[in-house]
Amino acid sequence: MDEDAWRAVARLNDWLTGDSPRPTELQRVLQVLKVSEEAGEVAEAVIGALGANPRKGHSHTWDDVSAELCDVIITAMVALTRIDPAPAERFRTHLAKVTARSLP
Repeated sequence: MDEDAWRAVARLNDWLTGDSPRPTELQRVLQVLKVSEEAGEVAEAVIGALGANPRKGHSHTWDDVSAELCDVIITAMVALTRIDPAPAERFRTHLAKVTARSLP
C-alpha cells in the first residue's frame, strides 16, 4: 500500500474516533468486529451476484462485490491503525513474510 492510502486511513480513523465517548480499548474491539460485518456484506454480495438466494435473485453485481471487498480492506486498515503504532510497516513486513513462504 502506498503512503497516501495510509494517510487517508489515518484521517478516517481520526474522524471515526474524534468525538467518540467510548474508551480506546472498546473502540479497537468494535473496529475489529466491524471487519467481520463488512466481510458478511461481501458474502451477501457474492450470493446476490450468483443469484443464489431464490427469494432475492440477482440482487448484486460483481462490481458490488468489488466495492464490498474494498470496504473490508479499508475497515481492516483502520483496525490495524488502531492497534499498531506503525501499521504501514506492520503490513509491509507481514506481506513480505506471507509472499516469502507462499511463492516460489
